[in-house]
Amino acid sequence: MSTEKKSEFAVVLKDVKKSFDGKEFVLKGIDLSIPKGTLAAIIGFSGTGKSVLLKHILGLYQPTSGSVSVLGTPLEMLDSDELTKFRCNYGVLFQSAALFDDMTVLENVCFPLEEHRRSLSKEEVTNVALQKLKMVGLDPKHNNKLPSQISGGMQKRTGLARALALDPEILIYDEPTTGLDPILTEMVDNLILETHRARPGTTSIMVSHDLKAAFRIADYVVMLDAGKVLLSGTADDFYKSENELVRKFVDKGIKH
Repeated sequence: MSTEKKSEFAVVLKDVKKSFDGKEFVLKGIDLSIPKGTLAAIIGFSGTGKSVLLKHILGLYQPTSGSVSVLGTPLEMLDSDELTKFRCNYGVLFQSAALFDDMTVLENVCFPLEEHRRSLSKEEVTNVALQKLKMVGLDPKHNNKLPSQISGGMQKRTGLARALALDPEILIYDEPTTGLDPILTEMVDNLILETHRARPGTTSIMVSHDLKAAFRIADYVVMLDAGKVLLSGTADDFYKSENELVRKFVDKGIKH
């Protein structure tokens, strides 16, 4: 049974509840299975638990009750060292790109390889990093620049190249377009879609407030409300939903 689960789903949450003070619950019984190889979007109004859910998937938070399994592995069974090693299965593009200010573009992408692939020679590390930067479409003339010397779009591409460095099975995007102008937003959305399509079998999970983008690029959409999954499925399932809150969210997100 566990082998079947592992092959079918990348992430499985069963009745996950989370309270930080023992009284109020941020997550109130999340049941969620994200199919392996899909591009999934987690959406919802602000304060519905999207970021808290994401941190459970990454193993940064432990549930108050319930279980979280990633790639067939129950995260609660891993100790601190095992969890650190397991996180090599993830690549994360943070909201602000979160690059190291004092490292060049190339050095930023080399960093996870130097930390977690110590059997590689310096030349091999550099070659892998160059390959990832090429994959995300960054012009090589920017490789030796610091993050402050490149545009916001280039910083996003560098952050994605770093996220891809260890060839992760799961790519996670945490509000990747927050605060960006419409042109840059579309570029980042297209980059996420192109990256997903270029890596068959990889599961991509995007936490977003941008419903229009989620419906355009995601195979599978999960809507949270008040710490629970309100609806999960395809964009078509959302368009056809009779749920009043879903319809309100869709109308606001698509027709504004």
